[in-house]
Amino acid sequence: MSKIRTLIVDDESLARKGLAVRLKQIEEIEVIELCSSGEQALELCASQQIDLVFLDIQMPTMNGFEVARALSESVKPLPAIVFVTAFDHYAVKAFEIHALDYILKPVDDNRLKQAVEKVHSYLKTQQDNAHKKKLASFVAGITGNNCEEILRKLATGDTIEDKKYPESIAVKEQGEIIRVSAASIQWIDAAGDYMCLHCSDGQTHILRKTMKELEQELDPKLFVRVHRSAIVNTKQISKLVTQSSGEYLLVLENGQELKVSRSYRDKVKAALAS
Repeated sequence: MSKIRTLIVDDESLARKGLAVRLKQIEEIEVIELCSSGEQALELCASQQIDLVFLDIQMPTMNGFEVARALSESVKPLPAIVFVTAFDHYAVKAFEIHALDYILKPVDDNRLKQAVEKVHSYLKTQQDNAHKKKLASFVAGITGNNCEEILRKLATGDTIEDKKYPESIAVKEQGEIIRVSAASIQWIDAAGDYMCLHCSDGQTHILRKTMKELEQELDPKLFVRVHRSAIVNTKQISKLVTQSSGEYLLVLENGQELKVSRSYRDKVKAALAS
């Protein structure tokens, strides 16, 4: 078998270099690149063949779970993914069955060799579909706007359950409660203490709820926060425009234009790329 083409993804320079030094001692491994961000890893996986990704979990902008989700949705064949984590053994049991493998920081040489042997066996049997299904089912429930809460639970050893998102939102109008299909919502903006749900049928429904509450209720695979007072259905996005001022403008299929704030720019880019 040819060498295993490998990426190391970690925002900490010393961690990247330390893992690379250890991997150079393993004959089967060829380290292609040391990536400082999830975005860089996604670009490399999209442009060339990568067999294995050592993926740190706690990273700014895109954490390891979000990178794993994007890979599972956009890269074929999916590289083997080994999570690298500082979480203890008890916390890591919450997700170990869903990843191909994991290693703990600081990295132990024998444990690293075991992980590589497992990857080698996996690549030989080409169990891509089975791995992808496990990984996708896991990261689908933990990515999105509540990701920091999930990381907190992992750190404290709390139980994690895959979250199911409702297909409709209950809205009270003129004494009646109606169900608004989540898929029909094009975008949402805030008006004081109320949320305006703009739907594909041209209607706007008013909901008394905070932006944060609504954001947690909606499926992060379908909706993305673009501003502190706006959420957008990703299927309704036509294009992302860079203005001369350097600001970003989101254009929806119906022509609606929405400003993308700097703090949400990377999440919007990730949603468009997935």
